[in-house]
Amino acid sequence: QVQLVESGGGLVQPGGSLRLSCAASEIMFSIYVMRWYRQAPGKQRDWVASITYGGSTNYADSVKGRFTISRDDDKNTVYLQMSSLKPEDTAVYYCNAENLGTFQVYWGQGTQVTVSS
Repeated sequence: QVQLVESGGGLVQPGGSLRLSCAASEIMFSIYVMRWYRQAPGKQRDWVASITYGGSTNYADSVKGRFTISRDDDKNTVYLQMSSLKPEDTAVYYCNAENLGTFQVYWGQGTQVTVSS
């Protein structure tokens, strides 16, 4: 059974940093495009960042220059390094894996990030 398990969320002060992790199991991780999404209370789920199996990255304008997505295919894990955090970054962050050949998509259960003083 495919599982994506996020970790690393928590409470952080504005200007602080956090690193989220998403560990995948039961998939051929290296061929999947990995993405992070987030959903604030009462809002839709928004795309945050992507990394292809070749290592190409893309970011939403709202996080560009502050967040960095990376992946370790040996560990079947994708990361989201978040810096200069703002209160508006507060959300549940979700990991997403997509096989572009089969269009199969998997989601993690989410991890809460709260930015507050």
